[in-house]
Amino acid sequence: MASLKFGQGVRHFSSTAVKHKLIKPPVQVYGIEGRYATALFSAASKKKALPAVEKDLNSLSKILATDIKFRDFLYDPTQKGQHKQVLLKKVADREKFSEVTVNLFGALADNKRFNKLAGVTTSFNTIMAAERGEVPCTVTVAKSLDASTQKELTRILSDFLKKGESLVLTTKVDPTLIGGMRVDFTDKSVDMSMASRLGKYADLVSQPV
Repeated sequence: MASLKFGQGVRHFSSTAVKHKLIKPPVQVYGIEGRYATALFSAASKKKALPAVEKDLNSLSKILATDIKFRDFLYDPTQKGQHKQVLLKKVADREKFSEVTVNLFGALADNKRFNKLAGVTTSFNTIMAAERGEVPCTVTVAKSLDASTQKELTRILSDFLKKGESLVLTTKVDPTLIGGMRVDFTDKSVDMSMASRLGKYADLVSQPV
């Protein structure tokens, strides 16, 4: 009986986008994974289950990262969808996943696209970050920044954001930059590294007079 209910949930999720108008996410994501993530966002929004679904997806990702046998079984296209659904139902019950999440897992398994889960999770996390007004920014520097410098950098970069947005800063170290930094937002990049400047000078002096 549990398996039957699970299958009904799968059909409900996969047909929702057709029968009802989608709630558009704050940012567009692409590909098959993006379509699943967009439909998931709409379904979760209507159920007021966005935080729960986000937590569920990330929890299952951690399980798949540690349980290789479980992951290989779900990713194996030769395994029957109904067998995957039964196993997923057990995991969902144990972890207390939301109904919307369960329906997504079933749809992926039923359509033999469970190997797209990682991409769906990434796309959904991108949507949720935009929903919260988070703006990812990666700063690459030649040497690690101390806490006070990173705090000041966060303050300066936050001045470029719109009202209601918040900066999510990630720093990386690349010794080849020599000095300075490279700042990468989602839609733009600024190269202020010494290596970049030296490269421009090299181009200038190599030009014929």
